[in-house]
Amino acid sequence: MLGEGNWAAIGFGSFLAGAFACAVLGVWRFRDGARPERVSGLAALAVTALWCVLAALAGPESLVATFGETMRNLAWLFYVYRLFALGTPGESLEKLRPLFAALAFVGLLHPGLHLLGGPVLAGNVTHALIFHFAVMFRVLFATGALVLLHNLYAGSGSTGGRRWSAVALAAMWLYDLNLYTVTYLIDAQPQGLGALRGAVTALTMLLLAVSGLRRADRPLRPSRAVAFQSLSLLVIGAYLVTMVAAAQSLALFGDGLAPLAQIGFVIASSVLALVVLPSGRLRGWMKVTIAKHFFQHRYDYRAEWLRFTQTIGRGEAGAPLEERVIQAVADITDSPAGLLLMPGEHGELTLAARWRWRTAEVPAEAMGSDARRFFERDGFIVALDRLRAGASGGGPLHHGSDAIPQWMLNEERAWALVPLLHFERLVGVLVLARPAQERQLDWEDFDLLRVVGRQLASYLAEHAGQEALLDASRFDEFNRRIAFVMHDIKNLASQLALLGRNAERHGENPEFRADMLVTVRNSADKLNALLTRLSRYGGGALDRLEPIDPGAIAQGIVASRAGQHPVELVERQDCRAIGNRETLEQVLTHLVQNAIDASPPDRPVLLRVSTTGLHCAIEVTDSGFGMSADFVRNRLFKPFVSTKPGGFGIGAFEARELVRAMQGRLDVESREGLGSRFTVRLPISATAGLYRPRTNKNSRAGTDPELSHEGPDRSQEGKAA
Repeated sequence: MLGEGNWAAIGFGSFLAGAFACAVLGVWRFRDGARPERVSGLAALAVTALWCVLAALAGPESLVATFGETMRNLAWLFYVYRLFALGTPGESLEKLRPLFAALAFVGLLHPGLHLLGGPVLAGNVTHALIFHFAVMFRVLFATGALVLLHNLYAGSGSTGGRRWSAVALAAMWLYDLNLYTVTYLIDAQPQGLGALRGAVTALTMLLLAVSGLRRADRPLRPSRAVAFQSLSLLVIGAYLVTMVAAAQSLALFGDGLAPLAQIGFVIASSVLALVVLPSGRLRGWMKVTIAKHFFQHRYDYRAEWLRFTQTIGRGEAGAPLEERVIQAVADITDSPAGLLLMPGEHGELTLAARWRWRTAEVPAEAMGSDARRFFERDGFIVALDRLRAGASGGGPLHHGSDAIPQWMLNEERAWALVPLLHFERLVGVLVLARPAQERQLDWEDFDLLRVVGRQLASYLAEHAGQEALLDASRFDEFNRRIAFVMHDIKNLASQLALLGRNAERHGENPEFRADMLVTVRNSADKLNALLTRLSRYGGGALDRLEPIDPGAIAQGIVASRAGQHPVELVERQDCRAIGNRETLEQVLTHLVQNAIDASPPDRPVLLRVSTTGLHCAIEVTDSGFGMSADFVRNRLFKPFVSTKPGGFGIGAFEARELVRAMQGRLDVESREGLGSRFTVRLPISATAGLYRPRTNKNSRAGTDPELSHEGPDRSQEGKAA
C-alpha cells in the first residue's frame, strides 16, 4: 500500500493537473465571447483552478482549501443557474431562485462549521459533532446539486451543450458525494480519494470541453415526473440529514440516556414516515405545489392525453364505457369518485353510472329539463363550491343557478359539474367528487375539462349510435325471417294456383285427381315444415342431420317438373350424405326453378349427383343467359337484391345459408351467354363420426362450412338409428 508521502505526491500532481486543465479550458472558451453563461463559466473555471492550486500547496484538508472548495461549489452552482436561465421562462426562473439560494446557504455552512470546530475544540466531543455536521452539509449540497443537474439533463436536447455540461458537473459532484459519504462513515477523509480529486477535476474539464462543441439552443423543458421525483429526492435527503443530526445530537445526553433516546427517535420517525409519506393528500399537495411553483401550466397535456386515451380505450376487457368516461375525467382533476347523469325520455337527467361513489343518494330525477337547457345554451363548467358561496361557477352561473338541484348542493363531496356536449346537444353531465387536496378551479381547468367533455360526448354519442344500429340489426333479422316466410309461401301459392287452373280442365281425370291429392299433401307438409323452420332462420341450426340419399331427392324433383320444363338427371352415383331431406329438397327446388326461369323452353336443365373426395356433389346446370363475374361476386348472394320483377331477392341467399347449416358449401360457376352451374357439396355420411361443425360468428347461418376434427361424434349415429 502507498504511504502517506506517496499519496501526498500523487495529490500534488493531481491538483496541478486539474489547475492546468482549468486554465487551458478557460483560455479556449474565452474566445467564444461574453455571453452570460460563458462569463459565469469562465469565473467558475478560474475559481476551480485557484482551489486546485491551494489544495496542491496547502493540502486538500487545509482551511484555505476548504474555503476554496466552497467558492468552487458556489461558482459552479451559479453556472448551473445560468444554464437554467437559457431555456426557462422568467416567471418559472423566479420560482427556481429560492432553491438555488437554499443550496448556496447549505454550501456556506461548511466553512463556518470548519472554523467553529477548529484546533480550539480539538479532542472535545463537540468537535466530533461539528465535524459530522460539516460532512453532512457537504453530502447534502452534493445531493441537491445532482438533483438540479438531473433536471437540467432531462430537460435538454439529446445533443445540446447543457446536456454535456450536466454530465460533466455530475461527475464532479458525484465523486464529492462518495468522498464525503466515506468520510462520514470512517470519521476521517480517506487520503487516497482526497488525492485523486484533482484528476477528477481534469476529467470534468474534458467533458466541459465537449459541451463547448455542442449547441445549446433548445428550450429547457423538464417534465412533471422529473420534477416530482426531484422534489421527492430532496425530501428524502432532508429526512436523512434530520435523522443523522438528531442521532448525533442525542449523543450529547450521555451514555445512560442516549441509547434510549435514539431508539425512541427511530421508532417515532419510522411511524411518521410510514403514515405521512404514503398519504394521498401529501402526494396531491406535492403535485399541486410543483405545478404551481415550477411550471407555467398546471397540466402536462401530453401525459394527460395519453392517460385519457388509455382509460377510454380499454374496450370490453375493462369497465363499461360510462364508468370509464367518469374515470377519465376524474384522473385529470385527481377526483376520487364521480357520477354520470344522462338525459331520459322526457329531457330530465337521470343517473347512468357511478364510479367509486356508492354513498351518493341520487333521486330518480337527478336534474330537471331546465338544467339540460342551461348546459346546452351556455356550456359552463360549474364549480359547486363557488355556487354554494353565492358566486358563479366558471361563468355567469347565477343566470342558471336554479337548474342545479338542492340535493347536489347538500352533497358535500360534489365538487364540479362537467357538461358533455356533442354538436351543442347535451349527452351527459359528470359530477366530480372533491379531490384530497382541495383547490379552486381556474381557467386552465375549465379549458381542459371543456375539451375533454366534448371528446367524451362524441364517444358516448358513437356508443349510442352503435346500440341503435344493433337494435336495427335485430329488427332487420326479424324482417328477414318474414321475407323468407313470404318467399316460401309465394312459391307454395304459385303451385296451388297452377293446380287450381289445371283442375278446371282436368278435374274429371282420375289420375289428375290422384296427383292433385299428392300435391296438396306435399304443400301442407311444406307449410308445416315452414312453421317449424321459423325459429331456425337467422340462427342456421337444423333440428336433425342424418344420412340422406341426394340421388333420390334429385330424382323426385325431376319427376315433379315433368310436363313443366325438361329436367334431366344425367348422372346418379351411389352417394350417402349427411344433411336434412326437407332442407335439401327446398334448396334443389329453388335452384332448379331458377334454372328453368333462366333457360329457353327447349333447353333442358341438367342434374348430376356424384362423389368428390369427402363430399357428395349435386350439380344443377342450365344453358341460359348466365351471369357476370361481378354479379356473382357482389350481388347474387346479397339479400333483398333481385333482377326478377316482383322478386324478393333472397332465394340464392337462403339456399346458401341452408346449405351452410347442413355443414356444406354452395359453389357457383357462370358465363354470360353460356349458362350457370350451381353445385351443392355435402359431407358424406362415412365421415360423420369424425367431424362436427364449428361455430362461425361471421356467418349469418351461425355455422362454419369448414369442419374441424374433434373426435367421434356418436350423436348423429344415434339419431340416424
